[in-house]
Amino acid sequence: MSAELVVSLGLVLLLLVVHQLWWTNREARHEAGRTVQALQREWGPPPPAVPSGVPSGDPAGGPTGDPVVSEPLPSATGSEAPTTPSAPRWDQAYAVLRIPRIGLTAPVAEGTSKGGVLDRGYVGHYTRTAQAGRAGNFALAGHRNTHGEPFRRLDRLRRGDRITVETRDAVYTYTVDKSLARTAPSDSGVIAPVPRSNITTSVGYSEPGYYLTLTTCTPEFSSRYRLVVWGKLTAMRPR
Repeated sequence: MSAELVVSLGLVLLLLVVHQLWWTNREARHEAGRTVQALQREWGPPPPAVPSGVPSGDPAGGPTGDPVVSEPLPSATGSEAPTTPSAPRWDQAYAVLRIPRIGLTAPVAEGTSKGGVLDRGYVGHYTRTAQAGRAGNFALAGHRNTHGEPFRRLDRLRRGDRITVETRDAVYTYTVDKSLARTAPSDSGVIAPVPRSNITTSVGYSEPGYYLTLTTCTPEFSSRYRLVVWGKLTAMRPR
């Protein structure tokens, strides 16, 4: 192989790396930011932000030890849960996810397709799981690297961190409760209505509730395993 061909191939590979690590992030973040702005214009000004963390030993409450709640939390059976609008259309952005701990604000869209959702810098909702604020498991996926990489720093979340999901009608606050550093992509138990790993069976939950699951690839720049973070609904208020 001639030296010129080696140099040419090296330049092509370098351009591919630049495209994946810089250009896709730039484009996806720009589109995701525009989508969040469009949703906020449609809904009106967002409610005040919820603090990103709580004092040690008080994972469910605010600084005074009381939950930040303006509406009674629904029961685990779902009998007191508020009515929800019809399911979003496939690939439709319909909510905004905020995680202050890692500086994330991203749109949530229906489905987890790459072209229609994840590669646009969105966070995707697993369609067969519950919607935000509903009984069961509101499960989400996002890229860890490239295409906006909204879940790049998901491993930095700690028990007690706050996560908000804002929709047209309400704001739901979840509190980080547990995590699973590594599991197989086939571990469907982590997004079950009562989430529990099918592989590391000691990790997860055993009772019905109102759960949030965040999933992404791990380790970085690999899709071999999945990183999972779970939270519980601790506050809800209408917009």
